[in-house]
Amino acid sequence: MGFPHISFFHLFSTFLLMKITVGDAATCSDCFTHSRAAYYPNSDEQGTETGACGFGTFGATINGGDVSAASDLYRDGVGCGACYQVRCTNSNLCSDKGVTVVITDNGASDRTDFILSRRAFGRMAQTTDGAASLLAFGVVDIEYRRVSCSYPSKNITIKIDENSNYPHYLAFVIWYQQGKKDITAVQLCETQSFGCKLLDRSYGAVWTTSSPPSGSLSIRMLFSDDDDETWVVPVNDIPQDWTPGNTYDSGVQVNL
Repeated sequence: MGFPHISFFHLFSTFLLMKITVGDAATCSDCFTHSRAAYYPNSDEQGTETGACGFGTFGATINGGDVSAASDLYRDGVGCGACYQVRCTNSNLCSDKGVTVVITDNGASDRTDFILSRRAFGRMAQTTDGAASLLAFGVVDIEYRRVSCSYPSKNITIKIDENSNYPHYLAFVIWYQQGKKDITAVQLCETQSFGCKLLDRSYGAVWTTSSPPSGSLSIRMLFSDDDDETWVVPVNDIPQDWTPGNTYDSGVQVNL
């Protein structure tokens, strides 16, 4: 029995289709996911100071107040500090750009992935009147994707939690997380002996240890995604006499 004739054009077309399909799959991290979004049911334009990430007042004002609570994307605190482009899908009201938000809290409402600040919710619209219409809806259909966080004038900053007790207990959060990867682990190293210990994620973005090393302290942060992971070591150390409530500039920016 002879084989059916297959033209070169047919083979080339099949190869091209396979190549395009593989290329689309390779860039799927840039694809949008369909969902729904609501907004914080209060009169505050910005976020909340009591968010589950532990950012405090910083969590209400970062990114100009364009912040959000997340449900599944919160990921037991790993998602804190991540940035997402969120845009509503009503073509009459919504802009193509949407708004970029930072995750600072955990929460869901009526099958939503995001609960935006009022400011961020309104900024998905094309116009001021459109923003008022969106707010009147309360919950809207959206699409979203993970994007890099960028703070050009800010280095990654360590905020010592007010509940820390020098020198016996240390807790801190990391401000201005940058790039598109998650901070999945943090080590605390004593700069003289170079001894390091892996810290616990207490809740949200709060990292703690009940027995911090003595002396000035160096922090190592593990930035991870599905493809790889990278340890980042700040230029500046936390001073030996660190103080609860203080912030310390790491001296580094990242674009991972």
